[in-house]
Amino acid sequence: MAYDKSEIKRRMDGAVDVLVKEFSGLRTGRASASLLDPVTVELYGSRMPINQVGAINVPEPRLLIVQVWDTGAVKSVEKAIRDAGLGLNPQTDGSTIRVPVPDLNEERRTELGKIAGKYAEAARVSVRNIRRDGMEALKKMEKDHEISKDEHKRLSDEVQKMTDEAVKKIDTMLADKEKDIMKV
Repeated sequence: MAYDKSEIKRRMDGAVDVLVKEFSGLRTGRASASLLDPVTVELYGSRMPINQVGAINVPEPRLLIVQVWDTGAVKSVEKAIRDAGLGLNPQTDGSTIRVPVPDLNEERRTELGKIAGKYAEAARVSVRNIRRDGMEALKKMEKDHEISKDEHKRLSDEVQKMTDEAVKKIDTMLADKEKDIMKV
């Protein structure tokens, strides 16, 4: 692997983007269409994301509405939401599924905080692995006399700076998410 600053930056940004997606699926007590992103529906012999079988709307802060396009799929969608482990209890009304978002109790908030911490740690590990790949590429380039010791040091500092920025962004996102989860 050759050293490519833009590739390292892209991969680190990708790790942060994955964290954003994982955090969007963590429930904070307010309804959000992204809350149902992890839900997949068993339909026609395959699994599909819920947003491919119906439209998700948020008419109120504590209510999600799923308008299922195929009336034959309503029961499957309702079951998928109930079984997704999100603590939601959907109610069917024709081809419309109402999903009230209950308040979070203290125990569930603590649990969600721990889950957010795990997601953030996984993102940090990913960033550190990307850093290691970049550093190994630089070592190899120096060993093969493609770059000087001074250039190696300068580029290593560059990789470390990108790593520090990515980890700082992850820590900030985690602090914001924990604050959001603990908000009553």
